Amino acid sequence: MSSLTLYPAIDLKDGQCVRLRRGEMDQATVYADDPGAQAKAWQAAGFSWLHVVDLNGAFAGKPVNAGAVRSILANVAIPVQLGGGIRDLAGIEAWLTAGISRVILGSAAAKNPDLVIEACKAFPGRIAVGIDARDGFVATEGWAETSTMAAADLGLRFEDAGVSAIIYTDIGRDGMLTGLNLEQTAALSHRLTTPVIASGGVGSMAHLAELKAAAAGTRIEGVIVGRALYDGRVDPAGALTLLGH
Repeated sequence: MSSLTLYPAIDLKDGQCVRLRRGEMDQATVYADDPGAQAKAWQAAGFSWLHVVDLNGAFAGKPVNAGAVRSILANVAIPVQLGGGIRDLAGIEAWLTAGISRVILGSAAAKNPDLVIEACKAFPGRIAVGIDARDGFVATEGWAETSTMAAADLGLRFEDAGVSAIIYTDIGRDGMLTGLNLEQTAALSHRLTTPVIASGGVGSMAHLAELKAAAAGTRIEGVIVGRALYDGRVDPAGALTLLGH
């Protein structure tokens, strides 16, 4: 069986590392006040990628936690993917030049698909699309708005664009530790040729084992874990071994 990449999540709110429940900004738990040090710790634990989100930026529509992101980049050598408030080509280019390996377009992908296509042409292999779904429908603006577009339809729109990965998050499960929405994640991956990264709800090693089994024969290539890593419910070394690293 192929290995899956585990992406530790560093969600930034007001310069701190936090986790939200179901994307609610007033449901934030602060886990670390030094994002650079936290990033360094995840690198030391053996992770090969970091998943960073500027939460304030997602709501504001522009980068807010730039200082914290730069601190993360200064402290690690492993690749970092970044999302949250990046809405134009200039912003994408600025972060890629600053050292981000992959930029995640979420709200921009839903509202301005031409930007994704343009960005993929300008920066091949360095653009991911974040599909955040509530009951199977795409949510935007830091999850504050839910559209009438099905998640799979948004993914299919970018099949030929050269997107490096689709990050699929079930908002209702995010930060709740109740398990991934494996059914919808696998269904999405079966409809796409683009690799899919699962996100939202991992709360135990058992959930990762379930994902490993469900991912066999699909385009699911990785998983994002946040709260469960910070809480100690998922052991880094054990998780990496389980997922084939």
